Amino acid sequence: MKWSQIPLGVLQTNCYIVENPDQTCLIFDPGSEGKKLINWLTKRELRPVAIFLTHAHFDHIGAVDEVRDFFKIPVYVHEEEEEWLSDPKLNGSKFFMMKESVNARPAEFVLKKEEDINIAGFEFKLFETPGHSPGSVSYYFEHDGFVVSGDALFKGSIGRTDLPKGNQAQLLKSIHEKLLFLPEETVVLPGHGPETTIIEEMDSNPFLNGF
Repeated sequence: MKWSQIPLGVLQTNCYIVENPDQTCLIFDPGSEGKKLINWLTKRELRPVAIFLTHAHFDHIGAVDEVRDFFKIPVYVHEEEEEWLSDPKLNGSKFFMMKESVNARPAEFVLKKEEDINIAGFEFKLFETPGHSPGSVSYYFEHDGFVVSGDALFKGSIGRTDLPKGNQAQLLKSIHEKLLFLPEETVVLPGHGPETTIIEEMDSNPFLNGF
């Protein structure tokens, strides 16, 4: 199983494609530029089976409808942000000088608890990692040694918590209890910026010192 990082939109939000050898794949956070993402996938003859969201801020959901309609696949989101998809106030697009507000249809599936997920040959764990937003989650591929962390943990930083319903104490708790307990060599795939590892953030991330 391998993954690819595709930065999309003005905020260069990382969309991740995780693929199996049979060319089926999962899409994480199609935040913008739906046509670009669709072209990237079709050129490589990949067959998406689902879209998983780490959270429902506008820069992570902007291309959800375009991509799911093209490939006819379902969307998964945590129940805490189920309503954010269709509400520009909640997903933030109303307040960030967007040309158009982001308003996506409801997700086909709502994630309600931490669990092991098995879909079309993909096996991974769902961790609830709130703080950046109340429904933020991370997806841990244990056998392949990486975690899609959304806007929880970045290389040398953490997610912002000054947005509505953000909570820094809660975010730090999520990072320490859910992410830093992963094996040190685990690769972290963040919502923005370059990849990192658990050990690198434990050693050098200034936001995690003294927690």
